[in-house]
Amino acid sequence: MMDFMDSIIFSGRGAKAAAFSLSAALLAIATPAQAQTGAAAPPPVAAMPVPGDLELAKLIWSTITAIDHANQSGNYSVLRDISSPAFQIANDPSRLAQIFASLRDNRVDLSNSLLLAPVYNGAPQVGQGNVLRVRGSFGLRPTAVAFDFEFQWYNGKWRLFGVAISPMPLATQQPAAGPEVPDTRRRGNQ
Repeated sequence: MMDFMDSIIFSGRGAKAAAFSLSAALLAIATPAQAQTGAAAPPPVAAMPVPGDLELAKLIWSTITAIDHANQSGNYSVLRDISSPAFQIANDPSRLAQIFASLRDNRVDLSNSLLLAPVYNGAPQVGQGNVLRVRGSFGLRPTAVAFDFEFQWYNGKWRLFGVAISPMPLATQQPAAGPEVPDTRRRGNQ
């Protein structure tokens, strides 16, 4: 058994001009403190977008790649640093090395997952705390890989919040339903 880690929208030509005028007018407004110091207001953090298919696949592939690189190098600092703050607090690099030891020991090559589209086990869901959960697998040969990832919207980006990866026999992968990964994610709040 594997161990798991613990705006306004305008359309049409006239609307473009209106949008430009509105943008220019908003840029010209400054608070008295800004006018005196010349400092610009910090840009607002983008509202949480629900990722489309390509963005979701990119999140999954980049997470798999980060884990694979960490497993190959034995250095889990980058994986930790690109994750949510709660994940960083709960998991130091040495703990991540322990959590992924069985993947390393079994020499599971996650890099081949970049060649395949993920097969999802249900629709991704955004839940409490702006956490996006996505489950599925990659039908790699000879060993498929099941994943259960959580991403938290933080500072304008989706960042890793929880992760579980499990090798599985290819015969258990079902394109319609996908594999069930035990809910043993290592999360930022554990």
